[in-house]
Amino acid sequence: MKKQYWKLTAGVTALILIFTVCLSAVIYRAGACLPLMDDAAMLSGKLSFFNGSVNSSATEPTDEKPTEPSEKRPLAETPMSPAETAEKPQDTSHSGNMLPVKEIQVNNGNMSYDNITIRNTTAYDLDVESLLSSALPFTLEDNHSVQVLIYHTHTCERYLTEDNGLYDEDYYPRSTDGDLGVVAVGEKLVEALKSRGIGAVHDTTLHDYPSYEGSYARSWDTICAYREKYPDIKVTIDLHRDAMTNDEGVKYKPTFEYEGKKASQIMIMAGYDTEGGFDFWDENLIFAMQLHKRCEDLYPGMTRPLNFGEYTYNMNFNNGSLLIEVGTDANTVEESCRSGEYLGEALADLLKP
Repeated sequence: MKKQYWKLTAGVTALILIFTVCLSAVIYRAGACLPLMDDAAMLSGKLSFFNGSVNSSATEPTDEKPTEPSEKRPLAETPMSPAETAEKPQDTSHSGNMLPVKEIQVNNGNMSYDNITIRNTTAYDLDVESLLSSALPFTLEDNHSVQVLIYHTHTCERYLTEDNGLYDEDYYPRSTDGDLGVVAVGEKLVEALKSRGIGAVHDTTLHDYPSYEGSYARSWDTICAYREKYPDIKVTIDLHRDAMTNDEGVKYKPTFEYEGKKASQIMIMAGYDTEGGFDFWDENLIFAMQLHKRCEDLYPGMTRPLNFGEYTYNMNFNNGSLLIEVGTDANTVEESCRSGEYLGEALADLLKP
């Protein structure tokens, strides 16, 4: 009996040992696969970058389209006064270790046409030539009325203020100070449109402060309110900035140069719908593709691959709605504002040929 018990114990021990060795091998293999976040993967479009993280699959933020009642806020067509944004607990001084910023140019998607690239993560077969030759799904009236709305679902997204190749590990890339982030970029975009005779309005409502959750619901209410106030609005652009950080803490900044000046690369996003509720996604795609091409024609290197995927992000508001990411949190305000001006010129060129 003891002999049989010893044999049973030895057998169980052997099985446990074999299982442990196999598990260790699996963990090691998985660990070896994790460093996919290298420059080659980024430049080939194998990674997706959304709101502060780098992912090896096409995952998007969960903070999606309105699904809940939201707090009503007044429209903020001009930057808010200091009194309205006096409380800035996130705007703290930094004293951590300095970590590297790596400059890159992202220009390879999974398909290309002429001088543009596209990152198509859907099963839809894109006919780029047809999209570029189609008529825009809307036409601006030549009456100087407000027809373009620029807004920010994540209004507090900010940039670095210095281009020295480093950032502080305590750096918090959000601020209610519009001069430090996407609000400043939006101002440059609107100025460019107005200078070309296009009526535009810039909303600076803090949709993501004090609460980040539900920001898309709040921005949806905002654009609906603007349509009531300005019924001629045909174009709505949600202006963001992206983020790229690898496991070692290296931040990536996508840039290009035009006439000797450095600027942030932009990424235009276009949504695709397979479940209904976003029936004019194909019309938005025409707009996105043609704006993407116009940017690249006027300012070579300006665009990252157009990102075409299964998401909505309030682009189901009308057939002239887009989401555009300008740079990352490692780009500077100056670089991104320059891109805002270029984007405004390209948009005006497309809308008023």
